Amino acid sequence: MLITRTIQKELVDLMLHYPVVTITGPRQSGKTTLARMTYPDYHYCNLENPEIRNLAMEDPNAFFRQFRTPLIIDEIQRVPALLSFIQGLVDERHDHGLYLLTGSQQFSMNEAITQSLAGRTALLTLLPLSMVELSDAGFVIDRDQIIHTGFLPGIYDKGLDPFKANRNYFQTYVERDLKQLSHIRNLTNFERFMRVLAGRIGQILNLSSISNDLGVSSTTLSEWVSLLEASFIVFRIYPYYENFGKRQIKSPKLYFSDTGLVSYLLGIETPEQVSRDPLIGNLFENLVVVEALKTRLNRGMDPAIYFFRDNNGNEVDIIYKKHQDLIPIEIKSAMTYQRKLAKGIEFFQRITKKASNGYLIYAGEMHVSNSTVEFINFKDTWKIFT
Repeated sequence: MLITRTIQKELVDLMLHYPVVTITGPRQSGKTTLARMTYPDYHYCNLENPEIRNLAMEDPNAFFRQFRTPLIIDEIQRVPALLSFIQGLVDERHDHGLYLLTGSQQFSMNEAITQSLAGRTALLTLLPLSMVELSDAGFVIDRDQIIHTGFLPGIYDKGLDPFKANRNYFQTYVERDLKQLSHIRNLTNFERFMRVLAGRIGQILNLSSISNDLGVSSTTLSEWVSLLEASFIVFRIYPYYENFGKRQIKSPKLYFSDTGLVSYLLGIETPEQVSRDPLIGNLFENLVVVEALKTRLNRGMDPAIYFFRDNNGNEVDIIYKKHQDLIPIEIKSAMTYQRKLAKGIEFFQRITKKASNGYLIYAGEMHVSNSTVEFINFKDTWKIFT
């Protein structure tokens, strides 16, 4: 079952205006399916194929004689040197929609694109399925089920067991990408590190504390976080900083790009275990934050998502910067409406004139709105960010 991706509209528009469009994102997020479904008449090659990769590395001119435009090149980061040749080819043609590239690693991609294709390519980031896409495809969105299952398209397309699918994803793809990016000497420590990170989603990232727990230097842990970001496995949200009169926390918070992987790393084997897990609040927060991120990225927009926290414990989970307005958003896994859940929003509204009306995203069905805060169900998260 092919699920229509929201980002497809943005992709089509960009292909009409740029000679090259590059889609980045984690493995199995649907990049290849999106590219080939949208442009079925384009020629196609995958640089994961050893024969094709060797040809591209050893004789780029022969590669481009064999694979002519319009062309989809999958996993371009495997041979970043091709980007210099693409630069020359598109400069000769002065046409749009010549190349559609995909890649699942940011380190080699970003540097090569900056050097070779600056001004010639548009960039899109495709994360796994969103709740909107699943709902539009007819899937019922249940809080605990969706947290446990996650959003990898293959799980829904092939009816896979979520826990086993995320286990295989972790072992096959995460470890393979990491070996391509860096030589990690102790994979056991790295796997322990990932499980520790899963247990600290939505919290201030404190590598010194984790270093003490694991016996691994904070410098090494910082490198590992960067590797995970390069593979689109985790992402950081940074604090929105202004002089609000109180000292603010300046360290980022960390989230995973998919709650299914987090559930696997935490040992959550069934949806029924989600609500009983002591990290239900953090899991739910991760679910909503990544949905907000997808909503923005699927429209080709910068995330513009931050958080607020000061040293007195006042905090807001998301500060969404919309033009000159700051929209405070709190996230609670509760299913029952309670006005006191919005106290963080009301504090933030008192300390800055830039704060607009806020939102409390929760698991309840009651839609309540007052003069300062609107309570909405988590399935409607996308409405805030469009």
